[in-house]
Amino acid sequence: MQFAKDSFYMALRERLAALNPNRMVTLSGATRPAVIVAENELVIPIEPLTDAFYLEWGAVRMVDRQAGSRALMQMECLISYHTLGTCESGVDRGRTLTALDMELMSICQPQRTSKRDFTQSPSIDLGTSVLWTALDLGEVSGSEGPPGLTRGSQRVRLERKARLQVFFFAEGNLQ
Repeated sequence: MQFAKDSFYMALRERLAALNPNRMVTLSGATRPAVIVAENELVIPIEPLTDAFYLEWGAVRMVDRQAGSRALMQMECLISYHTLGTCESGVDRGRTLTALDMELMSICQPQRTSKRDFTQSPSIDLGTSVLWTALDLGEVSGSEGPPGLTRGSQRVRLERKARLQVFFFAEGNLQ
C-alpha cells in the first residue's frame, strides 16, 4: 500500500513542478513542489501552509468481485488546500482558489502512474499501475486566519477539499 501512496504523491509532485514551478513550499529546510503528505513529514506547521495541496489517506478496502491472484485495492484520498489571495485585501481569493482548482485538476491527469519503489534511488518500477477516479471538488468554505489576531486584522481564507479514489494491486498474492 505504501508504494501506491508514494507513487501517487510523486506523480502529483512531479506534475506540479512541471506545470507551475513557482508553486513551492519550504518544510524542514527543504524547498519543493507544494504537495504535502502530513504523515510523511517530520515537522508539520500547526497552521496549514497557504496555496499548497495536502494529501490525507482514508479508508482502504479490497475491491469486490475480482479474479486473479493479486488483490485490487481501493483507497480514498482527500486533498485539501486554501488561499488568502495574493493581495492584502484578499479581493482575489476566488481567482486564486480557481487557479489552485485548475492546477489540481491538471496534475490529476492522466489518471494513472506506474507503481514504483521510492525506498531506492533511483526508484524501481514495480510492474503495475496506480489508477484513480476523476477528482470530486467539494464545496468552497471560508474561515478566519490564524487564531490570536484581532477580527478584521487577518484576511478570511477560502478553502476546498477534493476527493478521489486510488486503485492499485496489493504487493502480495491472495492466499
